[in-house]
Amino acid sequence: MAVSDAPRLEDLEKCVHCGLCLNACPTYRELGLEMDSPRGRIYQMVQVANGAPITEAYQEHIDLCLACRGCETACPSGVKYGRLIEAARADIEQRTNRPMLERITRNLVFDYLLPSRALLRLAGAGLWIYQRLGIQRLIRGSGILSRFGRLGEIESLTPSVELPSFYRHMGRVFPAKGERKHRVVLLSGCIANICFAKLNEATVRVLQANGCEVTIHDGQTCCGALHVHAGLRDSARKLARKNIDALADAGFDAILTNAGGCGSTLKEYDELLEHNPAYAERARRFAGLMKDVNEFLAAIGLNTRMGEVRGVVTYQDSCHLAHGQRVRSAPRELLKQVPGLTLKEMQLSDLCCGSAGIYNIVHSDMALALLEKKMRSVNSTGAERIVTANPGCMLQLRAGVERYGHGQRVSHVIEVLDEAYRAV
Repeated sequence: MAVSDAPRLEDLEKCVHCGLCLNACPTYRELGLEMDSPRGRIYQMVQVANGAPITEAYQEHIDLCLACRGCETACPSGVKYGRLIEAARADIEQRTNRPMLERITRNLVFDYLLPSRALLRLAGAGLWIYQRLGIQRLIRGSGILSRFGRLGEIESLTPSVELPSFYRHMGRVFPAKGERKHRVVLLSGCIANICFAKLNEATVRVLQANGCEVTIHDGQTCCGALHVHAGLRDSARKLARKNIDALADAGFDAILTNAGGCGSTLKEYDELLEHNPAYAERARRFAGLMKDVNEFLAAIGLNTRMGEVRGVVTYQDSCHLAHGQRVRSAPRELLKQVPGLTLKEMQLSDLCCGSAGIYNIVHSDMALALLEKKMRSVNSTGAERIVTANPGCMLQLRAGVERYGHGQRVSHVIEVLDEAYRAV
């Protein structure tokens, strides 16, 4: 019998409607509408759970949520809002029919493109041609995209293809530098293999410098985070089972990711597969091994034999790292150990920048409004470099620098560490 993914009554009842979540919610801060706050959305979920119909208005309010989980940090009652919003979207997906074109697009992207190395490589090759031959520069310079409304905004978020792709390293084992202290496996993602190949390579080097033997397991696949956020939990379960089969019992000390958004879902595979008797225990074991790379490096004690990386940086919290995984201090601790680097905190560093998976594509107006405010906080620090811990945030912040910034460089924490190790 199929599992219902609707919000659970016991989770909904934890909300006491105190309103302490309101100021932590980006959409409520922007719109001031109760129905676009965590408390308001939970109220609507309760009505649907009690038999109210799923209306277009309900879908719009649920869809407009960034699922940043900032409200979880603010909530004194321990409401698992992330689980609720994902369940609400899954419930909508199971009980409604989307327009045909939307169904086809979602099916192509989520079920075919993201899990397929061949299709991602093909898409990457097409994007590389568009960028490398100057077509992108020509189109952007012509201003023609402004005539197509949201298309121009979406195009500005297009990531750069980095060739050769990281896929060439699948199946490889990278030895530790010096004594091997840890055996780890790196989950390199899906799109990241094409557009963040250099970040993945830097991650391997930093782990090697810290006594890790790093495996890039050929059996890994997309983590399913984007699927979960879109309400496609069955598709996410299929991907989760594949990753668990490949990695849960392979004898690694830790399973690592450098993407805060992916890590949050990977750490919750046990919730995703809790009703599957064949996978529930293995999913718990997998989740127990899962670590963000910043979290892991801070825990094992960072190798401080580094050269100088001079400059002033500010750190932007990845929402799913800070609020979903509750990892806040580790990235900052790592940055503070880099010689020559000065960390200057921005205001509201853990308020969403508007990336949120594909949110900045489907809700570009809201995403840009949030990004503009984020860049005000960045600019006020005077930092010449913005550092974060999630590739999606990096794309959004780079677009923010183009629109509202002062020429700041955007980097991952790992890239800063890699520079320091290579400067020795």
